[in-house]
Amino acid sequence: MRITEHIRRLKGYVHGEQPSGRGVVKLNTNENAYPPSPKCAEALKRFPAAALRLYPNAESTPLRKAIAALHGTSPDNVFVGNGSDEILSLAAKVFVGDDEAIGSLDPSYSLYKTLADIRNVPWKGFREGSDVGKWNLKGVSLFLWTNPNAPTGRFVEPREIAAFAKKFPGVVIVDEAYADFARGNAMALATAPRNRNIVVMRTFSKSYSLAGLRVGYCVGPKDLIAALMKTKDSYNVDGVAQAVALAAVRDQAWKDANCRKIVLAREKCAGDLRKRGWDVPPSESNFLFARPPVGTDPEHLFQKLKEKNIFIRYFSGKLTRDRLRISIGTPREMEKFIAAIDAIQKGK
Repeated sequence: MRITEHIRRLKGYVHGEQPSGRGVVKLNTNENAYPPSPKCAEALKRFPAAALRLYPNAESTPLRKAIAALHGTSPDNVFVGNGSDEILSLAAKVFVGDDEAIGSLDPSYSLYKTLADIRNVPWKGFREGSDVGKWNLKGVSLFLWTNPNAPTGRFVEPREIAAFAKKFPGVVIVDEAYADFARGNAMALATAPRNRNIVVMRTFSKSYSLAGLRVGYCVGPKDLIAALMKTKDSYNVDGVAQAVALAAVRDQAWKDANCRKIVLAREKCAGDLRKRGWDVPPSESNFLFARPPVGTDPEHLFQKLKEKNIFIRYFSGKLTRDRLRISIGTPREMEKFIAAIDAIQKGK
């Protein structure tokens, strides 16, 4: 069996741990702390088992229509994928030539570099918050801009992204996985006819509490959406996922209420950590990216928390190794996290 050399060298994406068992406080993968809309459970109950013998709607048409109505656009401007990761993978194939490159903020979602490695093209990272006008974008044909960014939680005003896209000759995908926890979003850029190279991507994994479902979507110019359509798998989103996601879209009130609870818990946790000497930058996502007090080793603290069945995320990269990413859970889970931090600091 022959495996291409660049795949042999590939390190692959490293996902967060998926611990199970009683007493686990899971604050490491940015999942929603609250259950999805009850309408999702109703959709599961109503889904006819006999329909499983049939292929699903190949283009997720009912779901695309609902998403289009939600954002005030046409279904032809909407693509639905098997999670937003499928959309990113397709974009790396469709919008990047063999002699071109993929760009993104750095640090950001680590899958972006992995996608470039899979395509065997260069990845170029650009320091978050640096002067965009000084970025060397030569050869970059696809720019993946997470907003709010991960793992930092920093939000950039849509007008800044619009100004960047206006000068950028390639395609800009604004990855808005966490937009529902922020003060704004860039969806209007994707639906504006004047913007021919901006695609805004969302996921059902975060604000809709459907990480186990694997559904994502993007909105953008018809020609870019059509290109994704003709390169996707024949039946890329299964019928059950389409039905449940459609139910979630139809219950915006439930999703919005969950997001408000998470934002309140985020701000409380940020305040609690700051009182304990942590550096906690403002976050507009469902997580915090915080630096422990001087003299506290983040990786050691990460391991000590794990011993107490509290899971957060540590990234050992040069730009991230001094901080910890903490997903926001329920108030009770955040209380356990803070109590564990206090116990560890006291040597317990």
